[in-house]
Amino acid sequence: MTIELERTDDVLFLEGPPLTHDGGDPGVDRLPPAIVETNPPSVDEPGPPESDPDVPFRPSSFGPSDRLEMVLAAVSGLAFAWALCLVMDWSHPLTFTIWAIIWFVAGIYVTARARTSKVVAMDRLVTTLIWLSGAFAVAILGWMIVFVLIEGIGGLVDDLPRGEWIARIGAVGLMIAAVVGVRWRSGRRSAAGTDTVLSRLLPRVVGSACAVGALMVLLPVINTEFFTADIAEVGPLDEGGGIYHALIGTLEQITIATVISVPIAILTAIYLHEIKGRLAVPVRFIVDAMSGLPSIVAGLIVFTVWVNTGRGFSGASAGVALAIIMIPIVTRTAEEILRTIDDGLRESALALGAPQWRSVVQVVLPTARAGLITASILGVARAIGETAPVLLTAFGSAVTNYNPFSAPQADLPLFIWGLLREPNEAQIARAWSAAVVLLLLVLVLFITARVIGERGARKRTGR
Repeated sequence: MTIELERTDDVLFLEGPPLTHDGGDPGVDRLPPAIVETNPPSVDEPGPPESDPDVPFRPSSFGPSDRLEMVLAAVSGLAFAWALCLVMDWSHPLTFTIWAIIWFVAGIYVTARARTSKVVAMDRLVTTLIWLSGAFAVAILGWMIVFVLIEGIGGLVDDLPRGEWIARIGAVGLMIAAVVGVRWRSGRRSAAGTDTVLSRLLPRVVGSACAVGALMVLLPVINTEFFTADIAEVGPLDEGGGIYHALIGTLEQITIATVISVPIAILTAIYLHEIKGRLAVPVRFIVDAMSGLPSIVAGLIVFTVWVNTGRGFSGASAGVALAIIMIPIVTRTAEEILRTIDDGLRESALALGAPQWRSVVQVVLPTARAGLITASILGVARAIGETAPVLLTAFGSAVTNYNPFSAPQADLPLFIWGLLREPNEAQIARAWSAAVVLLLLVLVLFITARVIGERGARKRTGR
């Protein structure tokens, strides 16, 4: 006789012929004592949590106890660093910071290991190191921006009382905080799937209003002479002068470089990803090699084949040198953008009988338009701050030259480099003010690229 046992909801069922007493009376069915549960679980007692394979285990989840451990580790790190610097008679702030971070990281691991497992403690340690690295990079970038602003903002604005400056800066700070808060709130609602037409429109309205308000606050105190005058008739020790000639040169050189590099780069990316011809491997190798090419080598190439052959210095030669720098950057970024396009779009166009060139022109490129614009802007932001190739090709000038094909021409990086070498405070102050303008241009380009890229990604994903 075979007996099969099946357990359902903590109750044992017996399948097969009925079990009997010793006398063989089948009147009462009973289970053998060996298989009867003597201590059935209570209904009120919770059992162990069942592991759900669809729910990932996240050791990096951050709870109240983890926050308390982080605070204790930070306090202990500061105390240990202070005591060590006091004993060893160290007074440099960097030394104190390094030892405080080391003890803080060690405290994070020790406290997590004492309360949890080794895996969770190691995860907490690695997460802390990653966050510290990111915070360190952001801190350095923020320090650089603040330092440049402090050094150069004086030449861009008029002299105002300190109280008025504080009020204007505070107003602009509040506007920025309002824009960031509204965008963050809108992002949270969009991620949760509870956004509405009003919630999607509100960040744009608030951003536009705050931008107009910031311009109304800052424009009355801007030193317009700095943007509308050059230094052709300004002595080294004289006040006044500006960057008008450098701005004109920068705009013309970047325009020439963009006109040359962007079509070549996009066509190269199309060949590498869409066509995939026989020369794809060597072309990709050349693009990768050009990505690591020092900028001064690009300037030397153009100087050898253009400037040194009798054509002389000009803004156009500087544009060609900058185009050599931009081509690999735009090519690699555009290729990555093309890889994000769904293959179903290409296959649908080919299935309808369209040739490959029409599929690329009318399907792939319109879909990747925002990403390709972003790639071009990133290339411009990379080339706009180059000094070495411009020095060898445009040479620089103190007067405004509107013709980029004749005579030397200035641009912002070359203007900054030239004035910082002068041994007087007036020239150095002009250089720092020009550095603020160049920094703001690069920030505007990167922000524009980010906004266009996000908008294009939302259109492709339909969110």
